[in-house]
Formats: sequence, structure tokens, C-alpha cells
Amino acid sequence: MVALMLQCLSYTLFRNNTGKMASSYSNGYQYSTYSSPDSSSSGYGEFTRLFDVISTNVQKVSQNVASMQKMVNQLGTPQDCESLRAQLHQVQHYTNQLVKDTNNYLKELSLLPNPPNLSDQKQRKILKERLTSQFSEALKNFQLAQRNAAQKERASVMRARAHSGLTGNPFGEDTPSSGQNLIDLQSPTQSQMTSLQMEEEVNLELLREREEAVRKLEADIVDVNHIFTDLAALVHEQGEAAARRKACFLVIVLVVVAVVIGLIIFSF
Repeated sequence: MVALMLQCLSYTLFRNNTGKMASSYSNGYQYSTYSSPDSSSSGYGEFTRLFDVISTNVQKVSQNVASMQKMVNQLGTPQDCESLRAQLHQVQHYTNQLVKDTNNYLKELSLLPNPPNLSDQKQRKILKERLTSQFSEALKNFQLAQRNAAQKERASVMRARAHSGLTGNPFGEDTPSSGQNLIDLQSPTQSQMTSLQMEEEVNLELLREREEAVRKLEADIVDVNHIFTDLAALVHEQGEAAARRKACFLVIVLVVVAVVIGLIIFSF
């Protein structure tokens, strides 16, 4: 009984420490927020600020993905523990928010008016394309780390459910939105609680938290899929804009050539 009470106390302390870790996480890993630039500032200033923050965020996403991959590789090994999983969930969650913000900044960047100078327009186009490519690559690596984490965590939950004598797949498509397949945690009265029941209660609570974490991770993966769609549309728009500029340039050249030819003809 003493050992069991110590186990319950340890679990309570772990949950408290996890909450503290979550509240201080953003200071320990790469996360950034950025306010939209003042609309009264010059177009050059807005482009520079947005370009800088997007570049920084892409670098932070890559750093966080590297941390995620290391933690994912430890899942299912002797180094696997609840604190590792909690840390992984925090990194994944904040990185997911970071890529959402970065995607919005990239949209803002694409809406900025082009500078009047043709040389500046060409340079800005090259910078935007490079930035979009770098963000797309970081996003692919992040999604891969997300899927690896989800796959390992789902397998871990299913093994734990089987060990606990639970049946069914809590992540199936037919799972009700109300979460009816989640673990039922109806606590017995203190007079009825035995040592075995207390131990099972702790294990079921951990299992339920794991299931909810996997559901949240899968929802974040869907968010990243939407960002990929936005990014593809943005690249397509950039291509169309470049084609329109090229067509306009050709029309101008043809008009100038026609005028010159006309002047030559009429001069004779």
C-alpha cells in the first residue's frame, strides 16, 4: 500500500511539473510572434521586416524539427517516458503555431506592391521564390516528423489498451465526436478502492491523456496539409503574375517595334 501511495504521489508531481514545463516552454524552444508592420511605413520597409521575420521563423522551424526527430527516435526505447512525450507534444504544438504564423506572413509579403524599379522587382521576385522554397522544405520535414510521432504514439496507445484489457480502436473513423471510445474514468468510492484499483486508475488516466494527445497531433497534421494547399496556390499565383509581366513586356516591345517600322516606312 505504501508503494502504491508513492506511485500516486509521483504521478501527481509529474502532472504538476508537466504543467509548469508547458507554461515555460516558449522560452526554452524556438517560437516567435510577430505583429504586422505599420501600414504607414514604406513598401521597402515592410518587405524587409516581413522577409526577416519569415527567414527567422523558417530557421526556427528547422531547429524545432531536429529536436522533434531526436525525441521521436526515443519513443519505444528505454529512454521513453511521460516527460519525454509531454516535451515532444509541446515542441510539436508550438512549431505548428509557428508555421501557421509564417504562412500568414508569406501571404502578406506576396500582397505588397512591386517597386517601380525593374531591377528591384527582379531581385524581390528572386527573394520571395527562395523564401517560399525554404519554407516549403521546412514544412515537409515538419510534417514527416509529425507523422512519425503520430504513428509511434498510436502504436503505443494500442499496445497499452491491449495490456489493460481494452478493445476497439479509439482513433477509428467511426469514433464518435463526443469521445465515447475514450477511457471511462469513473472513480470508485474510497471505501471500495483497493490497491489494484488505484494502480489501474493511474494507468487509465495516463492512457486517456495519450489518446487525447494523439488526437491533437492528428488535428495539427491536418492544419499543415491546409498550409501546403495555401502554399501551392501562392506559388501558382506568383507564376501567373510573372507570366503576365512577361506578356506585358512583349506587348510593349512589339508596339515599339511597330512604331519604329511605321516611322521608317513613312519617312520614305
